[in-house]
Amino acid sequence: MSVHEAAPAACETPQQKQKRLRKVAAATIFGSMLEWYDFYLYATMAAIVFSKIFFDPSNPKVASLLAFSTFAIGFIARPFGGILFGYLGDRFGRKQVLVITFCMMGVCTTLIGLIPSYASIGIWAPIILVLVRIIQGLGAGAELSGAAVTSYEHASEGKRGSQGAWPALGLNLGLLLSSLTVYLLTMNGNDFLLSGG
Repeated sequence: MSVHEAAPAACETPQQKQKRLRKVAAATIFGSMLEWYDFYLYATMAAIVFSKIFFDPSNPKVASLLAFSTFAIGFIARPFGGILFGYLGDRFGRKQVLVITFCMMGVCTTLIGLIPSYASIGIWAPIILVLVRIIQGLGAGAELSGAAVTSYEHASEGKRGSQGAWPALGLNLGLLLSSLTVYLLTMNGNDFLLSGG
């Protein structure tokens, strides 16, 4: 635990402890859900629209491969995010670092939606997309490990395994939520997404 974070008070009442544990569980589940919602949503959008928007449309097969490679870049960045932000979490406190990674994911997702198309800025579209995707991957890698450690650190002695698993629930809820979002956006075909949705 960080020297900057106080350990749970030894004199807290059972009700206070229960409230603290519920708060930590909710925060780690919700944070993981939103972070991985962004990450999984990107994967689906890479398959459906990114090859047509951010890459040269003259060769659709190559554009599709390049779009999927930008998804892979996020996975390559994840362990580095875990290492870097794990160190920062130990040094400055996990809560502050989790807030930073949460903001990183949200800002990156927004930026991806604001990147001009290949037709507008040419090769700069995929370059900007890759750079933003690296930052998004760093944030995703940091969030899951940070949330798991936070859950574990706040758990009761005999409940560390189950408490440490809360972020994994958030990860799967993020997958479910992103799948539902894509379903709703594509109910009437992909035209909405291709026209800027």
